[in-house]
Amino acid sequence: MKHVVITAGAKGIGRIVTERLLEEGWHVSVLQRKPIDWQHERLHMVEAPLTDREAVLSGYEEAVAKFGEPDALILNAGPYIFERKCLVDLTDEEWDEVISGNLSASFWLMRRAIPSMRAKRFGRIITYGFPESGTAPGWVHRSAFAAAKTGLVSLTKSVALEEAAHGITANMINPGNIVGAQKEMRIEAAEPDDQTPVGRHGTGEDIARMILFLLARDSDMVTGAIIDVTGGVNVVHQYRK
Repeated sequence: MKHVVITAGAKGIGRIVTERLLEEGWHVSVLQRKPIDWQHERLHMVEAPLTDREAVLSGYEEAVAKFGEPDALILNAGPYIFERKCLVDLTDEEWDEVISGNLSASFWLMRRAIPSMRAKRFGRIITYGFPESGTAPGWVHRSAFAAAKTGLVSLTKSVALEEAAHGITANMINPGNIVGAQKEMRIEAAEPDDQTPVGRHGTGEDIARMILFLLARDSDMVTGAIIDVTGGVNVVHQYRK
């Protein structure tokens, strides 16, 4: 049995990732702030707001009770402030939600998952960042998110180094400008886009395809990698005047 725990795997990009995992025979536990009615014999939906440490860890234990200790952990969730704000305009609550949901929750889940992966001598951890996050760029009006994700870059690389000898890999995927309905779209439905260098807009399945590659046992030489899946779009600076 192959078991993966994915955060926020019921909607958006997470939805198509979960669909593809199920198609490939994985048992999937979804930790979701607001679970949806989605029935599948190899799918288990767990209510777990990522900013609540006790809820996150309790949800993880529920997943273990259902399908056993996971072989893979996909940190798909990423709380985000859609309103464009300078740092001085952020509230404490907004800052805490973005930092906790993106960075602290990753720490809590990795710390829980890694010991059992060590025992199996196999594990796959996948985090999400933003394009060019590996260079720690400034991102105008996205300071909290940028700080959380660039912190997660270093965390991902650190775990990759610490756990390589135990058969565990840790990598980050940086989705490009995949918005709206594109998040739950299959690649064959992608439309031409002259703003994207490859000639079409991105889809959730582009991210799922990279994840499936990284989950494979034969992908063990890829660890500590920060992989942009953008079609060449510069997301960080597209609004810069």
